[in-house]
Amino acid sequence: MKIIILGAGQVGRTAAYHLSREEANDVTVVDTNEEVLRELQDRLDIRTVNGNAASPRILEAAGIANTDILVALTNSDEVNMLACQVAWTLYRTPKKIARVRSSAYTERERLFGENAVAVDVWVSPEQLITEHIARLIRYPGALQVLDFADGRVRLVGIHALKSGPLVGQALKTLREHIPAADARVAAIYRAGRSIKPEGSTVIEDGDEVFFLAARENIRTVMKEMRREEAPVRRVVIAGGGNIGFRLASRLEDKNQVKLIERDKKRARRVSEQLKSTTVLQGDAADEQLLLEENIDNADVFAALTNSEEANILSAMLAKRLGAHKAMALINKPSYVELIESGSIDVAISPQTVTIGSLLAHVRRGDVVRVHSLRRGAAEALEVVVHGDADSSRIVGRRIEEITLPEGTTLGAVVRGEDVIIAHHDTTIQPDDHLILFLTDRRHIEAVEKLFQGSASFL
Repeated sequence: MKIIILGAGQVGRTAAYHLSREEANDVTVVDTNEEVLRELQDRLDIRTVNGNAASPRILEAAGIANTDILVALTNSDEVNMLACQVAWTLYRTPKKIARVRSSAYTERERLFGENAVAVDVWVSPEQLITEHIARLIRYPGALQVLDFADGRVRLVGIHALKSGPLVGQALKTLREHIPAADARVAAIYRAGRSIKPEGSTVIEDGDEVFFLAARENIRTVMKEMRREEAPVRRVVIAGGGNIGFRLASRLEDKNQVKLIERDKKRARRVSEQLKSTTVLQGDAADEQLLLEENIDNADVFAALTNSEEANILSAMLAKRLGAHKAMALINKPSYVELIESGSIDVAISPQTVTIGSLLAHVRRGDVVRVHSLRRGAAEALEVVVHGDADSSRIVGRRIEEITLPEGTTLGAVVRGEDVIIAHHDTTIQPDDHLILFLTDRRHIEAVEKLFQGSASFL
């Protein structure tokens, strides 16, 4: 598959890294920064083109004439949209994905489409990150809360603690603990190493456990892994940029929200747009300011500025001063595990949150949703099954009869409105949505091959 990525910023570089690792992809990256392109080409097996991403001449040099997918990820919404339009008008590029940050564009449903701006799929990293943080706040104690099947199924990552009833017990006892709520443990990581979840596997204190359950059963399962935490009421947000503002807007109806913004003009503008959020102009790393605002009473402190260093410092300070939970937006995915092993509870990687949304549109077949996990090493995806017992390798077969690639767990089946937690005797039917967890995303091609007999992978 031939893919052109426009923009070599953080998101563009992450997309290039993920997509170029798959043998079937031929990736070209376009950017105006020659130095960044040279660094990318030294590390990845890709082509690069230096120039304006919306220029027909530059797009032609990148090979737009026979490109399957154009992914426009520059920092300019207008450049991204124009590049998609040029690609469609001149070369009828089959699929065009654009990063669109401004809600002024995304709120207009008729703006994109067949007879409008030629963007097939728009992606807003800021919106995705806001939704990600909001879910973490809704489920205190969770490290990851990821939606599948329009939110009916959720994959939750959580650190098991000895206060949880299931800790020290074998997985097969989970049904006895919560007979009214079905769930499936999809993966376990112990000291950074993947442990295959089997009935005899014992959950240990400190394990990072990923489980799948219907939305209404999430809290019940979480209580098996650790003592239930009180609902979040008081939230302090550092940074009034796109993400900080969106999060405050999302939370202020149900939570007590304070927002700290350094820039005076920005703080005034944000205060005028928010309804009940208390907006403070100042430095979120100012110890005196945090003490005056009773940071020790905060349930969550979320550092969401554009400065990675400022986020780390302010989150560490807030935690030391008594904030119950500290979150920080970290641009370098390699820092995430390092940061979370210290005083910061949750490190949020914009690239990791965003890349799944892109991969869902690049995967071969009827892939509805993809989530990248463990700094891109693992992956969870929702795939629609097509075909029949004659044309498909999985339709009409029980899960115990399906040979899944190494490290792959089939966790749940969504059939119409029903959520079926996968067990050995669950039979796959046409149009089922399967939720899969891959502890090693290098096996993604093997997973795709498993579905190649069905119509979804022609």
